[in-house]
Amino acid sequence: MSDPTIRPAALSDEPALADLDRRTWSPLHSVQPLPHPDDPFFTDRSRPEQLLIAEADGRTAGFIRLVAPTPLVCNAHVRAIQGLAVDDWARGRGVARALLGAAYEEARRQGAVRITLRVLGHNAPARRLYESEGFAVEGVLPGEFLLAGEYVDDVLMGRAL
Repeated sequence: MSDPTIRPAALSDEPALADLDRRTWSPLHSVQPLPHPDDPFFTDRSRPEQLLIAEADGRTAGFIRLVAPTPLVCNAHVRAIQGLAVDDWARGRGVARALLGAAYEEARRQGAVRITLRVLGHNAPARRLYESEGFAVEGVLPGEFLLAGEYVDDVLMGRAL
């Protein structure tokens, strides 16, 4: 696999992103139900300008969604990662790290000095990745979600940029 290149998303990416989102969906990392094939990927709450896309070997390898966590001016120095997906064929090849690095750069460009995320407590691979990237656990909401019949913690993580 070639090294991933990262670029901003465009409206024309919607079919590939919707397909990737459905194929990578898992209760390990999602509290939402499995997306329906007819559901749009881009919505009022998830817009192209919030996403960065990783491409490798001429196809979409993954994406990351970076947003302002609130509309408050007093919170404008923070950006939140609200979604990271890597296609199965591209896993273990640095795509997630490349997306995270691009998200840090974009957050800094937007004036952020801090970045946060939420990860499900049972998602050990993602938690290890984020910890290796300098994120620290800043809070835990025990049993916040009931997924597949089990209560799962919501883990809040953050780091300086």
